[in-house]
Amino acid sequence: MINIEVPSTSGLIVNVALNVFSAFTAIVFNSITIQAIKKTSSLPNPLKILLLSLALSDLAVGLVAQPLWIVNILRKKDTEVLWIIQSALANASFLGIMALSVDRFLAVHLHLRYRELVTYKRVLRLAILTWVLSALLSSICCLVTENLNPFMNITIIVWSLCLIFLTVISCRLYFAVRVHTKQIQASQLNQTALSDELANASRLRKSSVSSFYVNFVFLVCYLPFFCSLINGIFFKKAAFTNSQIWQELFLLSRTLMFINSCLNPVIYCWRMRDIRHAIKDILRNTCTYKR
Repeated sequence: MINIEVPSTSGLIVNVALNVFSAFTAIVFNSITIQAIKKTSSLPNPLKILLLSLALSDLAVGLVAQPLWIVNILRKKDTEVLWIIQSALANASFLGIMALSVDRFLAVHLHLRYRELVTYKRVLRLAILTWVLSALLSSICCLVTENLNPFMNITIIVWSLCLIFLTVISCRLYFAVRVHTKQIQASQLNQTALSDELANASRLRKSSVSSFYVNFVFLVCYLPFFCSLINGIFFKKAAFTNSQIWQELFLLSRTLMFINSCLNPVIYCWRMRDIRHAIKDILRNTCTYKR
């Protein structure tokens, strides 16, 4: 158990308030999103599995990780249990987002071969494998280490590889979507009769752009904590690391990482029309039932 440095009452209040709000919204948003994804028949089954896996990890953050983090902040004690759960869910999110990015990248590049290579069973196995690997990695680190330092070193190595890969695939996906958009525009000018193919291509482009936004928001939310983790481990004796400002920023960066779980459903609702309509139907039916 490690002491959490909370240099001011205002810092504690801000972090607790942000976590309470984001945990509640993560639970509500992701619960509704999971129902909406299940009801959206227009989504390809592989994409639906990957979105459900990511939504489940975000829901688990709001249900488990953030309540534990709030308790630890109030007690000013950081436990290994929280680090294990946080690492498992973070790794699941990493792998889930990378799988989603690779899926959209293959969908843009492979075209007709995509359905042949990316099947329902293969993606389902991949989703299960990401959760198993995340749990195994966190459990092994918990069993073989007596303190958090080796555990965090392993976490930094894994996260570094994932961040590099995610950044590369995001850039590749962005440029691929630009090329695909130009192809759609050319098709609209030259082959106006192929309305079904153009509609499918447009849906593919929108889902790929949504995946890019998910990647971007993920990097924005996780990079500050990742950088603060590296600074805290490798520059422990630095004056800035032990300052009051640093302690405030470290707590906020960790909170920002958790806030990512309530932002992904917003991106789905904003960028994916079918999911947005399904969410509206769920909310409309819920209000009608209550009345």
